[in-house]
Amino acid sequence: SPLTARERQVVQLVAEGKSSKETADALGLSAKTVETHRANILRKLGLRSSADLVRYAVRNKIVEA
Repeated sequence: SPLTARERQVVQLVAEGKSSKETADALGLSAKTVETHRANILRKLGLRSSADLVRYAVRNKIVEA
């Protein structure tokens, strides 16, 4: 996987429908840091939207459909 362990955690929580604030609270980060991770993840994977990110997470078994 091209993602770091932390990025995979962020993908999992976002794909589960968590907001940036909820994800930040769960991981002990600031919301801004989570948003930065999301932007980096989208750029790394060549994705454009949260929906694309959810599809990626399901296809790569990061979350279950």
